[in-house]
Amino acid sequence: MRLSALALTVALALPTAAPAQILPPLPALDETPAQRAARRAAMTPPVPQEDEALQAAVASPARPAVDVARDAHRRPFETLTFWGLTPGATVVEIEPGPTGWWRNILKPYAAATGGTYVAVNRPLEGMGVADGGADMVVVARTFHNWRRSGRTEPYLAAIFRALRPGGVLAVEQHRSADGLNPDQTALTGYMPESHIIQAARAAGFELDARSELNANPADDRDHPYGVWTLPPTRLAAPRTGNPGDRPTPLTEAERAAFDAIGESDRMTLRFRKPAG
Repeated sequence: MRLSALALTVALALPTAAPAQILPPLPALDETPAQRAARRAAMTPPVPQEDEALQAAVASPARPAVDVARDAHRRPFETLTFWGLTPGATVVEIEPGPTGWWRNILKPYAAATGGTYVAVNRPLEGMGVADGGADMVVVARTFHNWRRSGRTEPYLAAIFRALRPGGVLAVEQHRSADGLNPDQTALTGYMPESHIIQAARAAGFELDARSELNANPADDRDHPYGVWTLPPTRLAAPRTGNPGDRPTPLTEAERAAFDAIGESDRMTLRFRKPAG
């Protein structure tokens, strides 16, 4: 079995599931390491189902080696299982990016199971499916860009229309400390978890579950060039036109220290469009 014990999740009850559990509080701005450890220890693991087609898609030799090297940080099998991916699903991914890290798993999986994968870069110009035609919409590491350009509300509205009743909005996002101004954190690539939850709820979604699958306690979110200082981008010098960047480049010792952190601390959320 390829199921990770790292999946720490608290889920709200589905219509056919056990009685609802109370979600733990979001991380506080002044949360200490001991408090963070206690909060995560209180979360209970999910009960994922094996999916041989998904295992095969993740293990496929066709995936680029650079993608596979990141699996330890992004846990694709466990994350997609947590989101509730099922064979034959119609999955829309918003802004998959030039390398298509999730696309390189989701598209072959859809082909193998009779499902559909759709990549959408401009949701306001069309979602690639009829209204109510998507089972899942994946949004990974892009809410900070939406915040900076005022796209959060219209994009979430487009996603809501595209999903069928009961469909899933799957979110992976670099996570700042809670209580910070999202306009400021967006400049660094991080977003407060409470902001994402509030924005999704305002669009009509219900928070179905939160997971610490992609948490990284080594990431203090205080980096010279934002989240892009960390792998995989690994910026080592300030960017032109980014006054928030430190004006000096990294030393070799700093580069090694940031590489040792690994990828960012991330929230992993599952929202659902109400079934009724």
